Amino acid sequence: MTIDDVAVNFSESSMVALSLVLALIMLGIALDTSPADFRVLRRAPRAAVLALAAQIVLLPAVTFLLTLLLGVQASIALGMILVACCPPGNVSQILTYRSGGNVALSVSLTAVGNALYLVAMPLNIALWGSLHPTGRDILAEVSLDPLEMMLDIVLIIGVPFALGLLVRTRWPAIAARAHRPVHVVSILALVGFVVAALAGNFAVFVAWVGVVLVAVFLHDAVALALGYAAARAGGLAVRERKAVTFEVGIRNAALGLGLVMTFFDGIGGMAVVAGWWGVWDIIAGLALATVWARRTRVRQAQEVSA
Repeated sequence: MTIDDVAVNFSESSMVALSLVLALIMLGIALDTSPADFRVLRRAPRAAVLALAAQIVLLPAVTFLLTLLLGVQASIALGMILVACCPPGNVSQILTYRSGGNVALSVSLTAVGNALYLVAMPLNIALWGSLHPTGRDILAEVSLDPLEMMLDIVLIIGVPFALGLLVRTRWPAIAARAHRPVHVVSILALVGFVVAALAGNFAVFVAWVGVVLVAVFLHDAVALALGYAAARAGGLAVRERKAVTFEVGIRNAALGLGLVMTFFDGIGGMAVVAGWWGVWDIIAGLALATVWARRTRVRQAQEVSA
């Protein structure tokens, strides 16, 4: 038996719970998003174009090539492609802040990115998955319909995001009071869901996580490096480079896991990749943010002493 033959099982009620958690997360992001954040294309066009191009166009393409280079099994390859096609995670803003990066730019890029991914995500998954020599067989088996996926994504992340923006615009005082509780509850709920998912499918994750360790490690490193390289090649300043690095490198793997369960019948490789990515992505991001923050403090201390 290979990882392609394994399925991670969630009950129907668990899937409903995951959809609600993801919707709550998007609502929390939107409550903290000002309509002015969408003006990033006018305020900082170069940074916005570089970040959006890197994550929507380059990351899926580079991921596709990486799956061919590593020669991973079909479900692992498709899991890597799916994660690369997911929108940025709001953890990117925390890491940008911790690293001393441009948080305002990060917030704006996340807002614009999540809006664009309503269309870009299903199209990218269908495109790169269908081009993969083995991954396309899985797409054929599940009969993936990009339009159906787009409609589900609109319901899961688009509607709550729009609702949050409406509240923030019409009733800013309510949004300000509700943002933190919604954010805390959604994160705790997500952690609870992940723990429950691991407990219910522990044998599958333990048996196969070793197979994806190297793939996820390299994939995450490539994603972060791609964001930094794009920002550096575009001549962005240090604080903006940090923001773009995390916007490209941090993916919403929880949404990816939900899509695996909804559209791909919980295929083992895809589920394990999305699940482990969500853990490792935060570990790697925190490590990078800590190193950058330490370097910033050292440089500032040197400037003061000089």
